[in-house]
Amino acid sequence: MKLTLIGNGIMAQSLARGLVKNHEVEIIGRDLDKLRNIQEKMPQIKIKVLDDHEDITGKNVIFCVKPYALQSVSARLTGNANVLLSILAGTKLETLRKQIKSKYYIRTMPNIAASVQNSMTTITGDNEAKTLAMEIFNSIGQAIWVNTENQLDIATAVAGSGPAFLALVAEALADGAVKAGLERHLSTQLVQGLFSGTASLLKHSHPAIIKDSVMSPGGTTAAGYGKLEEHGVRNAMIKAVEEAYNKALELGKK
Repeated sequence: MKLTLIGNGIMAQSLARGLVKNHEVEIIGRDLDKLRNIQEKMPQIKIKVLDDHEDITGKNVIFCVKPYALQSVSARLTGNANVLLSILAGTKLETLRKQIKSKYYIRTMPNIAASVQNSMTTITGDNEAKTLAMEIFNSIGQAIWVNTENQLDIATAVAGSGPAFLALVAEALADGAVKAGLERHLSTQLVQGLFSGTASLLKHSHPAIIKDSVMSPGGTTAAGYGKLEEHGVRNAMIKAVEEAYNKALELGKK
């Protein structure tokens, strides 16, 4: 399948790295130097500088610009796409329909793990394009379809922003080990293995069951866990999701 990514930022590059393994990928962007740099790393892709009258007729377009750039970029697109798959946080389907012409419209929220074909992507939009959208994003990880845009905005706060939240936790765990006296390279390796193993456990067990199976009475885990609760880590994570969701709603109103 031929896919046209409009945008040459970090998410567009992450998607391209995953998608190029199973699809023919074209990236259209405004920065020629950046496009050339991307092609050096991924010779399989095609690159093109965005034209003032860029014809998207019949194309399967993955729209990867920042939300604030929607109007300026869409003004340069002509013709009718086959399907427009937007990754713009908070940007409603109604807004996309007003800005860009397409047969079908889809909103998606992949994450940066698309670059290693392990994105957790949430999708919603026109049911006629559901199968196509699911096929594309299942090729770079896991994809789930939700029935409302509000559900997608909530999912954005978890799966879209989540890698940053978990990266903070991973960094803090490694720093804790270094503070206790372990070399940095060993700390980093331990945390990498920890996250990989825990991810596998989460596919089969509820988080509470995993926690209880590790936390022995009066043990080391119970002592550390008590400190996490004392400093409100659980509440901070809940608030982080809530704030990210509210930001998505705010972006949708612009």
